[in-house]
Amino acid sequence: MVKSSVLGYPRIGADREWKKALESFWSGKLEEEEFHSQLQEIRLNHLRKQQEKGIDFIPVNDFSYYDHILDTAAMFGIIPKRFAYEGGIVPLSVYYGVARGTKGAAASEMTKWFNTNYHYIVPELAGVSPVLNENKPLTAYREAKEKLGIEGKPVIVGPLTFLKLSKGYNISETDAWLDRLLPLYVQILQELAEEGVQWVQIDEPILVTKLSEADVQRLKTIYEAFAASVPNLNIMLQTYFESVENYRDIVALPVKGIGLDFVHGFSGNMQSIKALGFPADKVLGAGVIDGRGIWKASLRGKLELLEELAEFVTVERLIVQSSCSLLHVPVTAARETKLTSELKDSLAFAEEKLDELVLLTKAVSSNDVGIIDELEKCEVAIQALQLSEERNRSSIQHAVAAVSSQQPNRSQPFAERHAAQQAKWQLPLFPTTTIGSFPQSAEVRKARQLWRKDEWSNKQYTDFIREQIDIWIKLQEEIGLDVLVHGEFERTDMVEFFGEKLAGFAFTQNGWVQSYGSRCVKPPVIFGDVAFTGEMTVKETKYAQSLTQHPVKGMLTGPITIMNWSFVREDIPREQIAYQLAYALRQEVEALEQAGIGMIQVDEPAVREGLPLKEEEQADYLAWAVKAFRIATCTVQETTQIHTHMCYCEFHDMIDSIEAMDADVISIETSRSHGELIHSFELNTYKLGIGLGVYDIHSPRIPSVEEMTGMIERALRVLDPKLFWINPDCGLKTRGFEETVASLRNMVGATKIARNNHAAIV
Repeated sequence: MVKSSVLGYPRIGADREWKKALESFWSGKLEEEEFHSQLQEIRLNHLRKQQEKGIDFIPVNDFSYYDHILDTAAMFGIIPKRFAYEGGIVPLSVYYGVARGTKGAAASEMTKWFNTNYHYIVPELAGVSPVLNENKPLTAYREAKEKLGIEGKPVIVGPLTFLKLSKGYNISETDAWLDRLLPLYVQILQELAEEGVQWVQIDEPILVTKLSEADVQRLKTIYEAFAASVPNLNIMLQTYFESVENYRDIVALPVKGIGLDFVHGFSGNMQSIKALGFPADKVLGAGVIDGRGIWKASLRGKLELLEELAEFVTVERLIVQSSCSLLHVPVTAARETKLTSELKDSLAFAEEKLDELVLLTKAVSSNDVGIIDELEKCEVAIQALQLSEERNRSSIQHAVAAVSSQQPNRSQPFAERHAAQQAKWQLPLFPTTTIGSFPQSAEVRKARQLWRKDEWSNKQYTDFIREQIDIWIKLQEEIGLDVLVHGEFERTDMVEFFGEKLAGFAFTQNGWVQSYGSRCVKPPVIFGDVAFTGEMTVKETKYAQSLTQHPVKGMLTGPITIMNWSFVREDIPREQIAYQLAYALRQEVEALEQAGIGMIQVDEPAVREGLPLKEEEQADYLAWAVKAFRIATCTVQETTQIHTHMCYCEFHDMIDSIEAMDADVISIETSRSHGELIHSFELNTYKLGIGLGVYDIHSPRIPSVEEMTGMIERALRVLDPKLFWINPDCGLKTRGFEETVASLRNMVGATKIARNNHAAIV
């Protein structure tokens, strides 16, 4: 009998109750005991939902108080020394200190989870001795069984993945670290086996990346140790996000099941199974329902895929499951009452994916007419959207095809543009600026809400936004910044704002997903051909420029970021979506320039997030990502200065592509990993304008002048001082007023010291 399984479930809740509980606790409005109680109720509700839907293998220990990688580190007592952790179960004050920073200690680095929009806290192994202080999977298993009668499937991040995603140790120390961690993992599994646990899901997504021969041997060491220690425990070795490398070695490991992604890794995994078969003594976890996308699956097509897999795996050894955790999709589409029926009928969020899994599982072994009818309903909904007018805008398709067939280049090379821009702007050494947004207070959010509810007129709202711009233009001048921004007070989100003004987008009411910590985003849905419909940012930027003699940057979000931070249609290549977005944004860039805005920032913080996990596919992606940026920005005059911004990136392997974007100035988020990025520039020359973020905006702490001065001086060892800018890591939307002003004053103070230290350059 075929079974169904889920690899993980969204933490945030249908009403973001998880986020609200976290932020209430952080602000002191919720006592710790009540906080634990609220999170338990949220957690149990998620388990109950899966139970009611009929999922056979329900994951436990996939829930988190912040991040699952941080949870794993905390379980092993892997806490940086600067947080004064004294052993035992990690207190919440220390746990959240690692994630968010404290007054006396900087937060640990945060980076993206493979090629998703989720970000995890990077474990720091230096100077710590791991010990199992709490068996979290066992606790989660017991809770599900005692409270709901669920025979849960504990989920654990595997040792190889955990090590490969950690920092603070030399490669030569990998085996020594494995020797430290392996007994702790064995202890976890032994305690689970003693408890009567049937299946354990060990996540090893690192197996879809390129592994060294040494790593393959480590993998064998790990799972042979597990098999010897818990021979009767069923281990599902779970992979996702792509096809596995080293297929032959992986399926030979002594585990009961292998979980493979047949959505994003379909081609490679299917090719491997056809060429090499699948072991007769193992269960195949077939990830056929997309855990990252929001569209209804063609269940008829998925059923055909499962029937094809049944040629290699008997039905009794087949589990139908999501391709990855459902963490990456919203909770439910049932409450999306404002979408057209055509679009809503095409969506499947987490709850709907549970239904798809259960229906598909039944369909594998049944010819029931009712089930067949349900499969056909999916096909009808998918086809209706495909034939819609929004997906067939021929004028846009032809225009984009013409633009993308040409090579987009600026009229002059950077050296000539830089000279012309410097002559125009007369900027000082080490120009200071911010990334774009300023704090959005409760007053700002309330004003937007009143306007959206039609309780405020357009004039009332416009006047309010102008008042905010007035305040912050004056503040920026007083602080001493050189290049100003209008503050983006009219914008809810850097992607949503533009999507609302472009054709081809739709917006959900409750389509929230977790980005990092309590930070939730509501990605737009790109469901049709994208088209420019009118000016989007000119009014506010032009008004801000009228208030000051300093240059004010126009602020746009770039095509690749809009695409990567949206849920996108699946019927055309992502490259074509990027070009459609670039063509629309080009028209906005030209409108800003015509309105007298001479500095325009087109942010691309998410370029790396779309980088394919397979090395052989990366060059092609970067080529068309760069081309899309250049399509959006190449038509401006040589004196118009194009800026961009990137964050959460490891740049050493893509500096050439960043330079190829040909932006006059790039700002990069680096404060949590400053040393690593500086090292990249020690190895690679960068010839364009650049600003390395000098303080972390994700932490409430105010960095000192001395701290920022140190970061500036280190960067100047490897970067051209005449091309160096000084700025915060990222936008300041989520920060408070007082900490923002204090931090920027310190940043300007550090800049003055740097200018004095390098006065001879002028």
